[in-house]
Amino acid sequence: MNYFRTALLLAALTGFVLVAGYLLGGQSGLVIALVAALGMNLFAYWNSDKMVLRMSNAQEVGPEQAPELYGIVQELAQRAGLPMPRVYVIDEEQPNAFATGRNPENAAVAATTGLLRHLSREEVAGVMAHELSHVRHRDTLIMTIAATLSGAIGMLASFGGMMGGGRDSEGRPLVNPIVAIAAMILAPLAAALVQMAISRGREYEADRMGAEISGQPLWLASALAKLHAGTQQIPNRAAEANPATAHMYIANPLSAGGLRSLFSTHPPMEERIARLEAMAGQMGADQMGGGGYRAAPAANTNPWTAPVPQAPRRGPWG
Repeated sequence: MNYFRTALLLAALTGFVLVAGYLLGGQSGLVIALVAALGMNLFAYWNSDKMVLRMSNAQEVGPEQAPELYGIVQELAQRAGLPMPRVYVIDEEQPNAFATGRNPENAAVAATTGLLRHLSREEVAGVMAHELSHVRHRDTLIMTIAATLSGAIGMLASFGGMMGGGRDSEGRPLVNPIVAIAAMILAPLAAALVQMAISRGREYEADRMGAEISGQPLWLASALAKLHAGTQQIPNRAAEANPATAHMYIANPLSAGGLRSLFSTHPPMEERIARLEAMAGQMGADQMGGGGYRAAPAANTNPWTAPVPQAPRRGPWG
């Protein structure tokens, strides 16, 4: 089903590119847009994960560089029945994370340094379980392709708007400047709407399955509360520079204001937390009880390594 959805997404975004090309350059623009769209689709399928990681300035780490994070991901992947994904760290103070990759065999999870600094070990496990659920559902393929192609559509529209559609042999504009401006605005808007449509429902399901993987819904609920407060106070430089990647993060990384709320790619955080709390009640689990994943103590090799607390500790946002 996700491959079918990916095909629909590719077709929709290709259509946006073709319409923008025709509006901006007539028949010649349509031909150029068609060639560009086919190239973008092939490139996005095989390389979109690498592009997103590069746009986010993510650095791959192993058990030597990040033993705590790597160990948590490794145990959760085993619990989820998944191959071990590649692990990345993003040098951003804003607490956040995302997953990428076209399938579980080529998956990667990325966490910001702010996430590792401000969340407890249990909360980090809850976030990583959420990201692994995206991998398990193969959401990462469509989410990553959407990020790459949406960014490409925005650049195409901006380029076309600056060029003004060109002129014919008699010096007349090939495209009405008003049409060029409209295309410049509507193309990235359409891409944003596609992102919004594919993201909201997936987050609820990833929360649910992530809680099942960790066995502790309240770990993720506690983490989401801190992420929500953190993303409102701390900017994410990489995401602000590449807003097409915003829908991939577990929490909306874009700064407050503007169209953040109107075109949010994430469901309301309060609703997500409420669902997890209800799930915890149904499971009869408290914050440290039950038989779920338990992060094991480790040596203090990282700033965030500490003995496992009896409950998720309070971060700088409560």
